[in-house]
This record gives sequence, structure tokens and C-alpha cells, in this order.
Amino acid sequence: MRPNVLLICTDQQRYDALGAAGNPHIRTPHLDRLAGQGVRFDQCYVQAPVCGPSRASLMTGRYLHGHGLWANGVDIDPRAELFSASFAGAGYDCGLVGKFHLGAAQHGRVEPRVDDGFRVFRWAHDPYVESPENHFHAWLRQNHPGVLEAALTSENPHDAIDRLPVPQHYSHWVAQESIDFLTVSRDRSKPFLLVANFFDPHHGFGAPEEFRSRYDAAELPPPVTSPDDLATKPDVYTEASIASYAGAMPGFRDFTAEQIQEFKAQYYAMVSLVDAEVGRLLDVLDREGLAENTLVVFTSDHGELLGDHQMLLKGPMMFDCSVRVPLILRWPGRFPAGVVREELVEWIDLAPTLLEVADVPPLPRGQGSSLVPLARGEELARKDWALSEYRNSGHPYDPAVHTTMLRTGDWKLVVHHGAPSTERKRDGELYDLALDPDELVNLWNDEASGDVRRRLEGFLLDVLVASEDRSRPRVSHF
Repeated sequence: MRPNVLLICTDQQRYDALGAAGNPHIRTPHLDRLAGQGVRFDQCYVQAPVCGPSRASLMTGRYLHGHGLWANGVDIDPRAELFSASFAGAGYDCGLVGKFHLGAAQHGRVEPRVDDGFRVFRWAHDPYVESPENHFHAWLRQNHPGVLEAALTSENPHDAIDRLPVPQHYSHWVAQESIDFLTVSRDRSKPFLLVANFFDPHHGFGAPEEFRSRYDAAELPPPVTSPDDLATKPDVYTEASIASYAGAMPGFRDFTAEQIQEFKAQYYAMVSLVDAEVGRLLDVLDREGLAENTLVVFTSDHGELLGDHQMLLKGPMMFDCSVRVPLILRWPGRFPAGVVREELVEWIDLAPTLLEVADVPPLPRGQGSSLVPLARGEELARKDWALSEYRNSGHPYDPAVHTTMLRTGDWKLVVHHGAPSTERKRDGELYDLALDPDELVNLWNDEASGDVRRRLEGFLLDVLVASEDRSRPRVSHF
């Protein structure tokens, strides 16, 4: 019998915002239980530090320069091949709840759908913006009359919506609609693929009081930084410290240390809220007798700076807190329990993994490698590198900022591109993660590290050629 697949994805959850990852300050008992019952990949890198491009890599199994959704606000190619459509074509009943973000959604725009295979599509890009297709807003109006209107007309609508009581909250809605799919609306004659996309812990930094009260902001560790953290880093980071999102939002320097700690407490509270809702989903799988034949995947689309390196939110930054995310796979009886894998893996590896589990052919143009052998405990040779790209996404910088990250072995190289791609000067970052896991000491201009930098820059060129799209068949020699 073919297995079901439940893919749970959060938005902006850093790799260390998880108890199972060794964070003693955050409370995630249900996710920790999931990790204890499955395989946790500790070195998972996304292909972009922002939402839309990263999510396109997840759904297509391709790098940014392959799928073309290079920035937030760009619609995916209507010819794009999504793994969910392959599931539907193979006889799976497919559903999506929550955010998708494969197209522009600002100002209430309904992002256009391509052949995604989802029979059930309960979409809401975020909990804030009015849209004719915002299923969360429709659900609120039907089940909690007046709540949405009161929040939207309040002095701070975003904050009011973030702090709604749990039964009215967006995260609760995602879980509730997912539970409806699992218990009522799915086609029981078919195996299912359900994608449950939570918006939390995306900013704004606000959570229901029930979860915020679990944290003492003063007891949480301060941001990871040093007095000269930005002195040797590219100039755009100082700009981002002064003002986030290319000047569209306040920066780290606009807040007191106490306010930054409050942001962290709210962020942790949002993660704990998602954790509780994931717990409800896992309980339903148990009650419905689905757990034993369902692969559960938990992950996130990118991270959050949260004050580290004297910055907030996201952007062209390629620190681990920005591009390294949680990844847990639980498949009882097929994958071992309580295992941690340290190999470098990427988000583009998820599509081939899920397709292999479901015995569905791989995407013809996919660029990832299935994680099934690693999850089963096999020791095998894999590529020892990960690639992430940023192309002036989100609120655009002027001049434009384009960065490319290569992680290989204990080294991380980040190229901040110059002419002719932008009027900015060419710059970069180089970190020895074995000696400097917090990425505080930039060795880009360190004379003693010059040979390493040159070697990695050359290797990055080879990686970019290796990851080009050469999927079209060559018919003959000429």
C-alpha cells in the first residue's frame, strides 16, 4: 500500500528554534517527539533566504537559476513542473492549506495557480491582507463574526491579528483545515499528499498571550554578535542594521536591548504555538489509524536573524540563522527513530525524496537527490556542498544586492556580486565554521586565508556550471 505524505512547513523558522536541535530555551515538545520518532537532518540548507524563491525550489526541486522565480513578487513559470502535480497524476488525493507563495500576492492579489495537482486548495497568503481568495478570513467571518473587522480597524492591525486568541489564530486555522482534510474531505479511496503551510514564526513578532506567557524575555540568551561584528563584513549589512528590508522597516539599531529580547520571546512563542498545532495533527493521524503509513515531514522555508549580527528579519544574508532550517522525516517502520544525520542536504532534495517514497517517477528536470538512503541509515557518497542564491528580492536595494552562498566541508563562501550585475562593489564573506560556527570573523580579506578563498571561488564557478539545466536531450552530435 502506497504511503500517505504530510508535509508541514513553517515560515521563517531558523534551524535552532527547536528543542531537539539542542536549544534548551525553546519549548517544542511535539516537534521534539516527532524528531525522537524519526530522522532529523541537522545540516539542511534552503536555496534562498527569502520565501518565494525558496518555496519554488521546494516544489520544483530546482535551484533559483533553474526555476526562474528569482525574487518575491515574481510569478512562477506557468510551465513549471511541481512535485505535487506528479503525486496527483499518480493517483494521490492532494490538498494544500495556508501559504503557497509561488507568485506575487501583495495588495490582495491572488497568486496565479499553475498545474499544482491540489484538489483541495485552502489558500491564504498571510493572515493580514484582504483578498477574495483568503480562506482564513472567510473562516474567521463564518466562525468568529466581527473578530477580523475589529482587528483590521484597530490601531495596529498586524499586531492585533498576531495576538488573536488561539481558537481564532491563523496557525490554529491551518491545523483545523488540515484536520478537516484528514478526517472529512479527503478521498479515502486514494493515498493522500497534504501540504500544511503555517505562516508563523514569520514577523510581526506577536503571539497569543497563552504562549507568550511561557517565556521570560530577560532569561533568553542575547543575540549572537560582537562589537566589531559588522566591521569586516560587506557594507549592506551595516545598511540592514540601520534599516531592515532596504529601508522599508525599522532596523536593529532602532530598538533597545530589551525590545530585541521581547522580539525573541514572541518569536519563540510563535514556534511553540505551531508546535502545539502540529501536536494536534499528529494526534489525529494516530486516532485515524494513519500514522503507521504516513511519512511526516517538518521543515521551514528559511530562517530569521532575530538580532544576530545586529540585524533583524531577512534579506541578502547567508548566515546559518538565515538559510539553515529544521528538517525531520518520520516514517514508522521504514525510517529509524531518534537518528540525527549530519550530512549536508538541501531543500531541493525533498521533492525527489517524497516522490521516491510514493513510488512516483522523479521530476524530469529535478536537480536534487533523494534523502531516502540517508534516512534509512545507509552510508553513501553524496555531494559535499550546498548552494543558496539571493537576487535583490523582497524590498529591492538600490543599488541592487545579489549574493551567492557555497557551503562545503567546514567552509562557507558568500560572494556579494559587483559589476556588471550591480553598481555595488564586489565583496564577500568567508567563514571557517569549525573554528567560528557563529560566523563572527569574516576571512574574505584575510591574507592567510587567500588560498582557501580562491579555491572556493573557483569551485563555486564549477558548481554553477554543474547546476545548469541540461535536461533537454541531445539528439545527435550536430
